Amino acid sequence: MSIHFGTDGWRAVISDTFTFSNLRLVIQAIADAVASGVWDDGVKIEPKPDPHKMVVGFDTRFLSDRYAQDAARVLAANGFTVYLAHADAPTPAISYAVRHLNAAAGIMITASHNAPRYNGLKLKSAYGGSALPEQCRRVEVYLNDNEAQGRGPNQMDYEQARQLGLIQRFNPVTDYNEQLRKLIDVNKIADNPQRLVVDSMYGAGRGLIRGFLQGTGCEIQEIRGEMNPGFGGVHPEPIARYLGALAGAIGAGMGNFGIATDGDADRTGAMDERGNFVDPHKIMALALRYLVEKRGWTGSVVRTISTTRMIDRLCARYGLTVHETPVGFNHIADYMLKEDVLIGGEESGGISFKGHIPEGDGILMGLLLIEIIADAKATLYDMVNELLEDVGPAFYERKDLRLSHPVSKSQMTQYLVNEAPAQIGGETIKQIITIDGVKYQMSDDSWLLIRPSGTEPVLRVYAEGRSQSMVKSLLGFGEGVAASVV
Repeated sequence: MSIHFGTDGWRAVISDTFTFSNLRLVIQAIADAVASGVWDDGVKIEPKPDPHKMVVGFDTRFLSDRYAQDAARVLAANGFTVYLAHADAPTPAISYAVRHLNAAAGIMITASHNAPRYNGLKLKSAYGGSALPEQCRRVEVYLNDNEAQGRGPNQMDYEQARQLGLIQRFNPVTDYNEQLRKLIDVNKIADNPQRLVVDSMYGAGRGLIRGFLQGTGCEIQEIRGEMNPGFGGVHPEPIARYLGALAGAIGAGMGNFGIATDGDADRTGAMDERGNFVDPHKIMALALRYLVEKRGWTGSVVRTISTTRMIDRLCARYGLTVHETPVGFNHIADYMLKEDVLIGGEESGGISFKGHIPEGDGILMGLLLIEIIADAKATLYDMVNELLEDVGPAFYERKDLRLSHPVSKSQMTQYLVNEAPAQIGGETIKQIITIDGVKYQMSDDSWLLIRPSGTEPVLRVYAEGRSQSMVKSLLGFGEGVAASVV
């Protein structure tokens, strides 16, 4: 079958592979896997989750609400009590609901930051984060087995399921907001109210930051907060190239800085008063410094291989342990589940911290950044500059380079290790890391990461340098590798 689970579920083009019939097959396989009796093996959580309870949520994408309703019908027909969100909600709100309601698993209908033509499904485990790899593999086994046996999905009429109490509509945002109030110092924000713009990018985070800060005195203008299932034709990803509307709003004087969240609000980005994009590297570094210096928190720090070394320099100062993981928040979650993690994050904008679910949360991190700015009584522009003077400089860039044909990930990795140059940009290679692609760690703390895609002819090249010229040299080496693939 052409349906496969990635690190965070299944995504496909609407009406091509992502259809109602295929979705029902996937939901049936999930129902079988959860009912297998070994679903929560390896999930250490107390109290033990209710094996008959599931949570279903959805984002603002085309047909997401209908897909979610269909998912609930299949789960109900398999004997589960399903808590189905009343309206679109962020992925972290649904993930928190799974944990809060003590459910066995959760399903979020979303394609996250992908292009509007996609939809998808994120599968959540009982601890409120992405399902474990073995849980996803178990779903795939049932999916293929059901196909081989010609077994279709069980289905129940929606209204009948409602009458029987097997589908219960609920508002996940209420409990989620209560959780956020434990993690964000609202009084500190109220002591120094901010003028800001929130760009929800037409996604499921719409209205949440503004609603949470009601009564604090903050002046909040929200843009792209209305329902638009096509996202205005723009990828709902909070990176510089898609935030022209936010830059325009700040330039027009609507706020002193901006916060942006992606399609399902598990990622965040920001923009200062001059229209400069503030990437997740800087947001995570600012958050780490604040949580240690202002809140006095301790614990280990987890970052993906593609995330800034500013984190390492701060941790060296504070005497904190740093764990480097492959790309994907599920790897960060592994640490959050087994030890005391202060903060964990990745370059794509998924960040979370102590006391919360093991999942990236764009709403939480947007609110924390507002708290940090309120506490500092300084502009975001000045704060970023001061951070870079303190633990920088750190210039970052990423390129996705198309190849003429697919390449073996293992062969490319071996080639990059065997053919590693003596130096790049005048700096020697201090260490070669191969936990996800190949990373050249340079003697001046600059680095180059080259990750061959496992699904398409693309070479993902990430570079962080202590100067713009070093970043150019690092990217140039990556471009040379891509050009050599013939």
